[in-house]
Amino acid sequence: MVTSIAPVAPRVESLSSSGIQAIPKEYVRPEEELNSIGNIFEEEKNNDGPQVPTIDLKDIESEDVGIREKCRDELKKAATEWGVMHLVNHGISQDLLERVKKAGQVFFDLPIEEKEKYANDQASGKIQGYGSKLANNASGQLEWEDYFFHLVYPEDKRDMSIWPKTPSDYIVATSEYARQLRGLASKIFSALSLALGLEEGRLEKEVGGLEELLLQMKINYYPKCPQPELALGVEAHTDVSALTFILHNMVPGLQLFYQGKWVTAKCVPNSIIMHIGDTIEILSNGKFKSILHRGLVNKEKVRISWAVFCEPPKEKIILKPLPEVVSETEPPLFPPRTFSQHIQHKLFRKTQDALASK
Repeated sequence: MVTSIAPVAPRVESLSSSGIQAIPKEYVRPEEELNSIGNIFEEEKNNDGPQVPTIDLKDIESEDVGIREKCRDELKKAATEWGVMHLVNHGISQDLLERVKKAGQVFFDLPIEEKEKYANDQASGKIQGYGSKLANNASGQLEWEDYFFHLVYPEDKRDMSIWPKTPSDYIVATSEYARQLRGLASKIFSALSLALGLEEGRLEKEVGGLEELLLQMKINYYPKCPQPELALGVEAHTDVSALTFILHNMVPGLQLFYQGKWVTAKCVPNSIIMHIGDTIEILSNGKFKSILHRGLVNKEKVRISWAVFCEPPKEKIILKPLPEVVSETEPPLFPPRTFSQHIQHKLFRKTQDALASK
């Protein structure tokens, strides 16, 4: 059980299953946000307006130069205009994706007291494990989700003591998925490097290479919510990562802030959603976008997503626009910061914004 002295927020799953009709006030979004939160199932059916692009990676390493270039150009366009896309024919088998999802689902189906054995302790800096968001002091807002967070790659940096022992396939399936995802990330970094006119291996090197780039998995568990029109599963944010890869259980929830409006991502079978994160936005000097996004919840179905954040090391690398992508007419848009400093800067700004809105 949790040994932390700090008060533990109740698990959202407990709230959801308790039969409450009204959600606690800490989960109710501010007035100015509420008018944009709709019914996610209705939103997903809406085919009007812009839609998140789907990128077929089948030809990304084709022998035929023309075919390969066409695929890379489509990826470049999606990274430039949206910063998010559905990847299909990504090279990871459907069977493996289903095993990863099944293993995570089975873990979250365990009784809460079983999951608590893996509880994190944010107060003491133990961030890996089972948790729920603690209120940010400035806003006091909570999100309608529980989660499980752990580093999954490189293998020598993992802490296997925190990995779920149940189900038995969890470790095998998740490890193999992480290994294959790392290969997919390399292909994407190569294509994005070439799209910026850089050498193929440049972005990969800039984010830490095979040794230092960390893959952190966060399984997001969004229980049914009695008042989904008042809550968010995840509040609006951009990812700090270089790239983020997301699987989900085919229940809609992801929304992207595109051209001034919230656009709902469709559920595309056999796809992996990919976000460009702040790290690549900074290195590309804003040529590739890190898009603002959020997660909605619903009354009818539990939603689960598996996000893998590909992150540079916290202190070893200075993130700043690469010299090749800046010029007199396109000066650097971002000051030099370590990854750790970038995260702190975002937290500081968020706190300032929250205090300003009080």
